[in-house]
Amino acid sequence: MELLSRRAVLGTAAAASLGLAAPRKMTIQLSPGSIGVKADQWQTLEYAAKYGFESIEGFAAQLAAMSPGDLDRLKSQMTERRIAWGAAGLPADFRQTEEKFADDMKKLPALAAALQKAGISRVSTWISPASDTLTYVENFKQHARRLRQVATVLGNCGQRFGLEYVGPKTSWTSRRYAFVHSMKEQRELIAEIGKPNVGLLLDSWHWYTAGESAADLRTLTNKDIVSVDLNDAPAGIALDQQRDNRRDLPAATGVIEVGVFLNTLNDLGCDAPVRCEPFSEDLRKLPPDQALETTITAMKKAFGMIRS
Repeated sequence: MELLSRRAVLGTAAAASLGLAAPRKMTIQLSPGSIGVKADQWQTLEYAAKYGFESIEGFAAQLAAMSPGDLDRLKSQMTERRIAWGAAGLPADFRQTEEKFADDMKKLPALAAALQKAGISRVSTWISPASDTLTYVENFKQHARRLRQVATVLGNCGQRFGLEYVGPKTSWTSRRYAFVHSMKEQRELIAEIGKPNVGLLLDSWHWYTAGESAADLRTLTNKDIVSVDLNDAPAGIALDQQRDNRRDLPAATGVIEVGVFLNTLNDLGCDAPVRCEPFSEDLRKLPPDQALETTITAMKKAFGMIRS
């Protein structure tokens, strides 16, 4: 084992010295809801195995309701089919009232424990980029305080916590007070939260709409990236006019440099799960099997851009 590990390290170093990419560690994740497909935890696994997805989203409430025997059976089937866990969504709402947040925080430890029992080590959510009532500083303080509590609970269950910034100008100017909408601002918020398990949910769409580049990605390490979303943008629309709910499948238009995005992450040794989140009405109108086939085809096309 020691010899094999040493050879692996030397092989990676040699590849780097030749300018070659490291072997891909990112997995193609199926999150059925993000492509308009309805599926429970069992059906998600079936779909992933049928269409060639490599990891699946975990659904906290469903996993918490499973009997120990059913959970063992699910995990066994995942192993047999070589399907890994991707990231789960955060099963708590931190964006509303203090009462709502406090109520959800009472439930979070049990849900995080259910994710842990299943073997899920990544949880992600998004940050609203504007508020009608809170100034930037007020919002920053509230987010840091609440998300620090969330991160503590998740950390106690061995989970990393990814936060996604929302980049479109049409989003952060839609309310009275703008909030976090760039990678730099998101990293400032993460620093203020001050928990070692907090990192980024990194989205190619928001990377593009925030006006960022490969240079911004290269400021990160694998440890900074908890999960990844992959999308393209509609052609013929100015950058500052792009709207968050009007995206496209990865590598569909070429507006977003998906190849640059993925290759840069791969060069960082990124091992995050990557899901497709196109917000495409055309995709959502398709029957489930056709939507899944369309999605995996687009994802494999994008992943085919990673240098070998």
